[in-house]
Amino acid sequence: MKVYADNAATTTISQHALAEMIQYYGEEYENASSLHTQGQAAADALEDARGRIAACLHCDARGIYFTSGGSEADNQALIAAAHLGAKKGKRHLISTKIEHHAVLHTLDRLAKEGFEVTLLDVSPDGIVTAGQVDDAIRDDTALISVMFANNEIGTIQPIKEIGRICRERKVIFHTDAVQAAGHVNIDIDDMCIDMLSASAHKFHGPKGTGFLYCKRGIYLEPLICGGAQERGKRAGTENLPAIMGMAAALEDACANLEAYTKRVSGLRDKIIRALSKIPHAFLNGDPVRRLPNNVNMCFEGIEGESLLMMLDMYGISASSGSACTSGSLDPSHVLLAIGLPHEIAHGSLRITLSEHTTEEEVDYIIEKVPVVVEKLRNMSPVWERMMQPQEC
Repeated sequence: MKVYADNAATTTISQHALAEMIQYYGEEYENASSLHTQGQAAADALEDARGRIAACLHCDARGIYFTSGGSEADNQALIAAAHLGAKKGKRHLISTKIEHHAVLHTLDRLAKEGFEVTLLDVSPDGIVTAGQVDDAIRDDTALISVMFANNEIGTIQPIKEIGRICRERKVIFHTDAVQAAGHVNIDIDDMCIDMLSASAHKFHGPKGTGFLYCKRGIYLEPLICGGAQERGKRAGTENLPAIMGMAAALEDACANLEAYTKRVSGLRDKIIRALSKIPHAFLNGDPVRRLPNNVNMCFEGIEGESLLMMLDMYGISASSGSACTSGSLDPSHVLLAIGLPHEIAHGSLRITLSEHTTEEEVDYIIEKVPVVVEKLRNMSPVWERMMQPQEC
């Protein structure tokens, strides 16, 4: 059996999204910047997609800017907000230790420009509180960036509470919602979100496209110059087929969110219950405040890379953390941030489901993971030492 259980890395494109893309690759292929009638029809389609996405997230369509994906959106949001703050004498930035590297590396870049960065600790369940954020805000704080849901351990942050604090303290609030968009309810206006990043391929849209929401009144500094596209904030011919596919995919995801959550979270919990019975296995992340499709577990005494390779031999595609850092030999910075020691953080397994995941596939995962864990532990000198009686 072949089981794809790495949907946090990417998802299959939906048929609705693919159909819209084909339409705009074929019949309606024109450049949205052209002034002729056909070009203006493409421009109308572009604005239609902007409005459809805004309707899903309950925000002003004029705040949606199309990007190449979540990483670009994160970069643009942080750099623009930081530089805007610097013009007002504010050079302090706040984030958390479990952010995606698109945020953390951008903060490193800004630190080299002279900004002071505060990275907040999280609880052992991976949660940062609104109180922590409130306590960290200073008179010179320009930006707070807290991810909506963690890409590795699936924890969902108290975004609405944090947003309200930021609004009260008059600090720009950005959230990386790459893993959350299309998977949980997002109401930008109600949650007091000023800037939000998303990527289409995480919710059954195409790779290579995403968007940044930016509240009116915040000057969005362009990263790419050379044209007047996206109201002068992102140069380059818009990828209209991908954008239309993204809008269709997000509409489908939001329309089916209640049914998706009920079904997929049930499968998630079934896996967690079964794998938690393995000796010296435990769940990473909050058991309740987590994405519907996310299972992240550690198995003491084994290496995550070996676990993934052996599961792959059984036809199960999973991961040990972020796909963006899959080539790194270092343990996950997220798992270290929640307090796991290096040797345990190396033995993590991330299983992420989709609405296409079947009960039979889940049963197969539940059957094979314990087999693989046992095989690896039988070969592990670390596990052998762990199981030896300790001398008094």
